Amino acid sequence: MPDNMTLGEKLVQQGISRRTFLKFCASMASLMALPPSMAAEMAEKLAKLRRQSVIWLSFQECTGCTESITRSHSPTIESLIFDAISLDYHHTLMAASGTAAEHAREQAMKENAGKYLLVVDGSVPAKDTEYYSTIAGISNYDMLVDTAKGAMAILSVGTCAAYGGIPKANPNPTGAVAVSDIIKDKPIINIPGCPPIATVMTGVIAHVLTLGTIPDLDELGRPKVFFGDTIHDRCYRRPFYDQGKFAKSFDDEGARNGWCLYELGCKGPTTYNSCATTKWNGGVSFPIESGHGCLGCSEPDFWDKGSFYKPLSTGEWGGGQILAAGVAAGAVIGVGAAFAARKRQDKASGGK
Repeated sequence: MPDNMTLGEKLVQQGISRRTFLKFCASMASLMALPPSMAAEMAEKLAKLRRQSVIWLSFQECTGCTESITRSHSPTIESLIFDAISLDYHHTLMAASGTAAEHAREQAMKENAGKYLLVVDGSVPAKDTEYYSTIAGISNYDMLVDTAKGAMAILSVGTCAAYGGIPKANPNPTGAVAVSDIIKDKPIINIPGCPPIATVMTGVIAHVLTLGTIPDLDELGRPKVFFGDTIHDRCYRRPFYDQGKFAKSFDDEGARNGWCLYELGCKGPTTYNSCATTKWNGGVSFPIESGHGCLGCSEPDFWDKGSFYKPLSTGEWGGGQILAAGVAAGAVIGVGAAFAARKRQDKASGGK
């Protein structure tokens, strides 16, 4: 997309009608819990948007977050939103390498000082920083601190950047930490998930670009509009949970009937994310709909909290006794689990 072309002009070039674009904006406004009237305003602002400088740093990660954004096979409006930003540095996607790549980062920082968005995926090794994960001879730690200085805001994309992720799992040999453990003087929006949902990333970027504000965040720095409810709250299998109908194995009659996967280890009751509503792959499905329980990948330390295939009550997810009592009581389970999860978040946020 040329620098002087607006997103609206780009949409016309791609054959996207205004009606389709308005439908997308209405969907985004709904996802972000904005009034319906905001859809038209969002469409107008986005259509006039020119390229926003974005610097994307990848540290200790698996490239799954980038894969989540780029695996679309056909152009979508979500992908065009990403086309509308200027990815001035992304060492996985950019053509330049070596000295030329680092020059691009430094130039973008200089030309857009105080205005660029910094996106980070991957955790940051804080132990022996000169040895673990360097880029162009620069430690991840130093590159983050240097690049964050001129950023208007930081998006910590994926569970590794938000909480430390798999690299932080015991025994955490690199001393992996989250971005927020290092940067304290910039607005940081956490978009966890392993990987995060592309629509959620798009929605947060659209919010920042159109409204010029940081969305309301929960106690873990996550946008409430996407992380305000547990997956369990919105799961289509919830009625079976409330009725005490649980699959006992992945191929029994309960599984074939679509019953609740709680006893097979589903972490949906304690996991905050919008998988059950936005879904994946263009809204086709999400793990529970595909027959596998939620792993809780958007929650801190999910990798160290117990087996993925054991009920929540056997791990360290909190509220275990209440959850176990809920299972025994059948219909009470829904109330018990939801209460436990909600109480945990309310306590962390001071009841706000």
